[in-house]
Amino acid sequence: MAADPRIFIRQRAAELGFGVCRFASASEPWSAGERLAHFVDAGRHGDMGWMETTLERRAHPTAMWEGARTAIVLGMNYGPDEDPRPELEAASAGYISVYARGDDYHEVIKGRLKILAGQIAARLKQEVKVFVDTAPLMEKPLAQRAGLGWQGKHTNLLSRTHGNWLFLGTILTAAEIEPDEAESEHCGRCSACLDACPTKAFPAPFQIDARRCLSYLTIEYAGAWPREFRLATGNRIYGCDDCLAACPWNKFAQEASETRLQARDVLKSPPLTDLLALDDPAFRALFTKSPVKRIGRDRFLRNALYAAGNSSDAALVAPVEALLDDPAPVVRGAAIWALSQLAPERFAIERAARLASEPDDDVRSEWISDA
Repeated sequence: MAADPRIFIRQRAAELGFGVCRFASASEPWSAGERLAHFVDAGRHGDMGWMETTLERRAHPTAMWEGARTAIVLGMNYGPDEDPRPELEAASAGYISVYARGDDYHEVIKGRLKILAGQIAARLKQEVKVFVDTAPLMEKPLAQRAGLGWQGKHTNLLSRTHGNWLFLGTILTAAEIEPDEAESEHCGRCSACLDACPTKAFPAPFQIDARRCLSYLTIEYAGAWPREFRLATGNRIYGCDDCLAACPWNKFAQEASETRLQARDVLKSPPLTDLLALDDPAFRALFTKSPVKRIGRDRFLRNALYAAGNSSDAALVAPVEALLDDPAPVVRGAAIWALSQLAPERFAIERAARLASEPDDDVRSEWISDA
């Protein structure tokens, strides 16, 4: 009788630093594709046009690769060393999401997955493909089918052994491997994640409207935000962990064991005054190997300026005012709003001097709207 390939794969996965490795059918029908279609039809994906253009490929694993038979779903823990929520009280410092405080997890996990996939292909003599978040594969439904956890009321994957802090990676293979038992939902009557959301981004349990989500706004959205979200962001400048950190299942979470995923001290509550002084080379240097780098300096400074406007810190008036002359319209516009919040009298003086000469219509509207 042939040995169970799951034993070999799990052993190799553990050696590569994965905390969990489970198996699911990649070919059986599911309802996840239909739910995603409803999400996109309702416009809740916002400006993430790639979700619409890749909708058919995302509908099911076999829509992307017809030969896929088994999904090997792996998780790597990235738990913080302490509850990050007290950092939200440091109004003059920026809050960066826990997942983005270390090295980019795509790079960390993809390299390990490629090693594991090569070992699996050599052992099973079957084709394999590797996926880490950026490909059009619905990993969270696969992870639930494999038993890693379930999609909680906040729509993120939730584990009874790792809480919310679990990065996912997937290897699809043409090999038929016995699946593990799927996980059921264990949220019960709890609504902690929904109640914690600062922008009320959940129309109902298990549903999200990305257009209201601070993770979407700080990372995916390129333009000036609606004013209600500027106020609600507080000091969050890249991502938001409120719904994740509020979950009671985090009592079972552990600190990240992979060194590259642990938080860099410089990215825990960085002073806004330092961030507002970043030019492009300094931004790239600070966020070397970090996922933050992908949004670019201008969008990042927009976020930091909204946080500065919420800080009530008079020491930030000067660095905010310096950015009124920034080459990027999105930065100038955010600086206008921040100045209006921090120093209304100074804002009125600058408005009188700058409004007529501002070449960008969107930026000019910021002067008028905040008058």
